Amino acid sequence: MGAIVALAYVFWRADEPVPRSRADLGAVAVAALLFVVANITFLAYGQQYTTGGIASIVYSLNPILTTFFTVWLLGEGSLDLRGYVGVLLGVVGVGLVAQPSPTDLAGDTTIGVALVFVAAVAVSFGSVATRWLEPDSEALPRTAWGMALGAVLLHGMSVAAGEPQPLPTALSPAVVFSLAFLGVFASAVGYAIYFGLLDLLGPFEINLVSYVVPVVATVAGAVVLSEPVTPLTVAGFVVVVVGFALVKREAIRRELREHPW
Repeated sequence: MGAIVALAYVFWRADEPVPRSRADLGAVAVAALLFVVANITFLAYGQQYTTGGIASIVYSLNPILTTFFTVWLLGEGSLDLRGYVGVLLGVVGVGLVAQPSPTDLAGDTTIGVALVFVAAVAVSFGSVATRWLEPDSEALPRTAWGMALGAVLLHGMSVAAGEPQPLPTALSPAVVFSLAFLGVFASAVGYAIYFGLLDLLGPFEINLVSYVVPVVATVAGAVVLSEPVTPLTVAGFVVVVVGFALVKREAIRRELREHPW
């Protein structure tokens, strides 16, 4: 649904609705395979094994992972000893959230954390890879076609896995509303904003929103779904944020100098 809405808008408004260059097609493939297929698949399955709060905290590793991939793939910046300590703290924070025990390494929470972590890696690497490709076209056409290709691939995987395909007549109003909201706002609008800001600000800055998501998700999960919030969950998130502060301490100092309170 989101892809249909996005493509309709692109053909209505964009001067060049179809990406043509090799870099543009590469960016479409990255959007489809990493942002849509890998991200949605691992995130959706991961959240079946853990709470929304824990999943969002693991997902908040995005800025740390993005910094690592930026150094490795784009050669921008570098990581010194304190930077690597920050990366390590990010991993430790996720470990605190997962709370794995030697006797239950294959427990639900551990599996959920591992799956969500793969989704975070896919998004982080995808945002840096898109910047590395230096596409020529505007963000919206690339986003729309990436969503369309990703939707086809996801549906094909669903059919191949034998998942039931409900008929439209069997869908309840709540399911239709959920699909419409996720398809239009969370996908079409959300991805368009994300890729537009990716071109404007770069992969690191836009992934900072990952630190807002855990707070909202944890509070909403506790209030609406009565999901538990343990002290280790909060401690893990704090450790992840400290790790991020070590990784990007120079950028933080620069921003504070330029924009003092």
